[in-house]
Amino acid sequence: MTNRRLPGVKARATGAAIKNPARYRDRPEPKGAPLGNASAFLDAAGRAAWIDFKAELPWLMESDRAMMEIVCVIRGRIASGEVGATLLSTYQACLTKLGATPVDRSRIAVAPDEAEDDEFFGRC
Repeated sequence: MTNRRLPGVKARATGAAIKNPARYRDRPEPKGAPLGNASAFLDAAGRAAWIDFKAELPWLMESDRAMMEIVCVIRGRIASGEVGATLLSTYQACLTKLGATPVDRSRIAVAPDEAEDDEFFGRC
């Protein structure tokens, strides 16, 4: 089975784009706002998890905020010693949705770029 495709942002972050630049040259980049600061309702452990995830997963965007809030709460609970099978299973599922592994990130759909006006042919 072949490896799944990495998005360009993640390929650059992990160094895969340096190894094979032609493979990532024409990949569309998702449009959206960058991931902002941690939500106000997160406790200190959740805010620390937010900062860690933001550094570990630099491709996350503002549209990932709801999932980030969930995973930060869970990581904070794990850091405080609250560990259980259900909690860890939920944590793993959330990490998968955020693309915390190369295989998982390729499963996340990215909206196509909007068409631009062409000088000679109008809208493409």
